[in-house]
Amino acid sequence: MQPSLRYSTTAKISVLSIGVDPLLVDLSGFPGLTPEKITTGVASEIGKLNDVGYEAKAIFIDLGQTAEQVVRGELTAKTYDCIVIGAGLRAPPAHFLLFERILNLVHAQAPQAKLCFNTLPTDTMQAVQRWV
Repeated sequence: MQPSLRYSTTAKISVLSIGVDPLLVDLSGFPGLTPEKITTGVASEIGKLNDVGYEAKAIFIDLGQTAEQVVRGELTAKTYDCIVIGAGLRAPPAHFLLFERILNLVHAQAPQAKLCFNTLPTDTMQAVQRWV
């Protein structure tokens, strides 16, 4: 079954990508990735989303000191139709509790938003297009 949403054709679908600051991620579990490749990949995917008509933005969070505050601030300032949570937050076991806190915060602050997950910084658009 293919997920589908019904949105106005005149309103842009808003997308927020949340990821851990690439300088803070232990990349040993992600062979070939560097902080620079992640930053470039995320920026490229956000650009592609904007180019095809989405209203997309990416934010990077720290490992918990201000992460929830930053995400809450963004979700309070704007309503998003889709929220992407990056693998750097989801995948490393050391980030499990932070991922859980951010996921619950997103659920509380943006219950209308579709959630999607990328596997690399370069497949964010595919993740978004699966749901919106």
